[in-house]
Amino acid sequence: MTTDLLVAGAGPTGLTLALVAHDHGARVRIVERRPEFFRPSRALILHPRTLEVLRPLGVTGTLLARSDTAPTAVLRLGSREVETKLADFALPGTAYPHLTLVRQTDVEDVLTRALADRGVRVERGTELVDALDGERNAAAVLRSPQGTEEVRCLFVAGCDGPDSTVGACAGIEWRSRPYAVEVVLADLDLASAPGTPDPSGAQVFAGRDGLVFLFPLGEQAAWRLLATRAAGGRTGREFGRPGPAVPRGELQRLLNDAGARVRIERLAWSARVPLRCGLARRFRGGRLFLAGDAAHNYSPATGQGMNAGIQDAVNLGWKLAFAAGGAEGGFRSESGDDILLDSYEVERRAAAHRRLLLTHVAFWAEASTGRVPGWLRGVAAPYLAPAVPALLRQRRLVSEGIRVISQLRVTYRQSPLSVQGTPPLRGAPRPGDRLPDATVAVGGAPQRLHRLLAGPGVHLLLQRDADSPPRAATGPHVAVLRLANSPGRGLVAVRPDGHVGFQCGAADPAGLLGWLALAGATASPPAGA
Repeated sequence: MTTDLLVAGAGPTGLTLALVAHDHGARVRIVERRPEFFRPSRALILHPRTLEVLRPLGVTGTLLARSDTAPTAVLRLGSREVETKLADFALPGTAYPHLTLVRQTDVEDVLTRALADRGVRVERGTELVDALDGERNAAAVLRSPQGTEEVRCLFVAGCDGPDSTVGACAGIEWRSRPYAVEVVLADLDLASAPGTPDPSGAQVFAGRDGLVFLFPLGEQAAWRLLATRAAGGRTGREFGRPGPAVPRGELQRLLNDAGARVRIERLAWSARVPLRCGLARRFRGGRLFLAGDAAHNYSPATGQGMNAGIQDAVNLGWKLAFAAGGAEGGFRSESGDDILLDSYEVERRAAAHRRLLLTHVAFWAEASTGRVPGWLRGVAAPYLAPAVPALLRQRRLVSEGIRVISQLRVTYRQSPLSVQGTPPLRGAPRPGDRLPDATVAVGGAPQRLHRLLAGPGVHLLLQRDADSPPRAATGPHVAVLRLANSPGRGLVAVRPDGHVGFQCGAADPAGLLGWLALAGATASPPAGA
């Protein structure tokens, strides 16, 4: 067997999963049924937390070079306009205190090139048509222009979208429902009405019928339009995937009805996208796993789709790699359950459920055609528009909203991988919490903590006077850093995805070794564990 992990789907989720697993020692193949690389971007935003989890892969610099990291948006509420900046938030615990506008195609291109630099090629035009879970390995059938191939591997990850073949093969059912509204996407060249200045930055129009967005991020024209409208009983389409084109006249009416004083000069591309909100009942079926859109579907409100998928991938990738490196595919409890791999569903399905509630409420306010949300957008919002600038100046309030939207508040405290040592380290993040960025000293000039952690593996952070960890705690997947500016004898073990896995206020070698074995960072649990 020459493959540890087979990834189906080369969108942002699958590409990230392949990168993380590879960087933690797994042998990876990634296949994509689309023969061509390009497809119109459906996602246009990266959140601060997503940039954090991508940083250890060495891709954030290239991504930011292709992005707008200081975006502005003009919110048009009836006849009133409110301009806001989507950067420089009061977020001292992250290196990325801004929303980042970037095309999904650029994200995919950067990640694809990063994989190629590691010697992993995306196998385009190759479709996974069957997958089977086995006791000691998984099996898959791939179909390409060259023929059919049977593959054996340890794990198969389905990052193949809402109609996931991997999910179907695993027998995983969904709980979902369609939205009564659909999204309209288009790439346009626009001309302003006489006497009206040309728009700059993102434009948001709020009206009784929903929101209309214009982003200066078109791929086949200067502007990308995103709007919501009643689905009108159109059925029989694939949820989350672009469907039939929208006539130019309909697009112009959407703009006119929203109050946009622009005229479509050229229509390069358009599509209507049916929507649903839903969650897979399981994220795992033995050795078959689901991530991204294959596991959960959201409305476009708050821009969760691509970000959630990437964060799924980072959570799952290191676990699959560490499990593949173990003699039996991971440390197993006495009950036979694979604690390490089961933790993926425990952690990410709970986070997905909370995110589903967030997006559903936001989408109701943004796009519902009901009387109450229509009145809020069309009447109340313009009336309250003069108060919006004062509200946006409440930096702490705005920043807390960004923390929630971008998943900086996600915690895995209930995960079996979140272990409290003895005694607890007071004043430090608890096991399961995200480790915030901070200025630290490890010898020499002060540095930012997340920069020091920007690499694969587990990191053990020792306070200044802490005992060194036992030799059995070190290895190729474990790095040790002593924080000279942090007095005390405590230790914090940071997982590859930036969450705290274990912490203690004084030496607890048995607890540390047990956690490292549980997390798969050591080859086997210590005797007696």
